[in-house]
Amino acid sequence: MRGQVEQDKALHFAAGAFAGATGALIASKVTKRNRFWTVTGSVAASFLAGLAKEAIDKGNGGEWDNGDLGATVLGGVTVGVSIELFSKKEGKYYVKRNKSKRKNKKKDKSMALY
Repeated sequence: MRGQVEQDKALHFAAGAFAGATGALIASKVTKRNRFWTVTGSVAASFLAGLAKEAIDKGNGGEWDNGDLGATVLGGVTVGVSIELFSKKEGKYYVKRNKSKRKNKKKDKSMALY
């Protein structure tokens, strides 16, 4: 029984991480990469996913479990904080990274044949 409970919490954590990553992506796009709203979107999305899952469980005759809700939110918090820690920042906005330095180089047109 204990192993099943631990696996359930791990699944809630993973679902919260997925929902948090989705919420962070949406919030980042909507707010033009504002750091505060990206993290807030991550936590809010995981909280909403946890509430929805617990409401479904309660509606199907199960019990409301705050531990499951906490594990789901913790997954979203983990993703939100990870994005904050590992993203390149400038002020309150994230900075877009250049995927290729070759794109930014100017071509030398002195030897171009037309």
